[in-house]
Amino acid sequence: MLDFRELLYRPDGRRRAFTNTLIVSINILVFAVLELIGDTTDPEFMYRWGASYPVAVMESKEYYRLFTSMFMHFGLTHLVNNMLPLFFLGDNLERAVGKVRYLIIYLGSGALGGLLSVYIGYGENSHAVGAGASGAIFGVFGALFFLVIYHRGRLEELTTRRLGLCIVLTLYSGFTSTGVDNFAHVGGLISGFLLAMIVGRRKRKGKSPYEN
Repeated sequence: MLDFRELLYRPDGRRRAFTNTLIVSINILVFAVLELIGDTTDPEFMYRWGASYPVAVMESKEYYRLFTSMFMHFGLTHLVNNMLPLFFLGDNLERAVGKVRYLIIYLGSGALGGLLSVYIGYGENSHAVGAGASGAIFGVFGALFFLVIYHRGRLEELTTRRLGLCIVLTLYSGFTSTGVDNFAHVGGLISGFLLAMIVGRRKRKGKSPYEN
């Protein structure tokens, strides 16, 4: 039976990270509202409410779509598949780098991953409407991978091998599936790694990386 305390507290008794929990909540709220007023599996409906589209971004300069599309999902399965890993891994990252740095990494890698997807899609004359938090989530993966390396192979329960295998398997799943925005994944992963190099480092000794 689900213990709702697990949604607010980690197994070690610490409160879950505020900003990450807020981001997950906003994603769920946006999905619920869009479902109430329309059909989140309809690309045209999603486009009207801020989903990404190569021509709109590249020609009409609607750059806001790189951010609004991060909080939109095509159906319940898409939402759940994104929010579950974000809820747990985002919690790890925010506690390691702090609220502001986490927000920079999350939004920055999501936008840059989306921009790479839009740029390549525009070059290929793609008319695909894009939405989802997966670019930002891969940014979380990338940032955590850097931090695990930086902290000599371990960051709490995360290890280089475990996290690296998770990244490889998730990328493989995307590349062997249809309808997956793999360029956003790769762009988000690289951006998250680089952003963590720039803003995410803290001293290895002294203050714990889990103190905000």
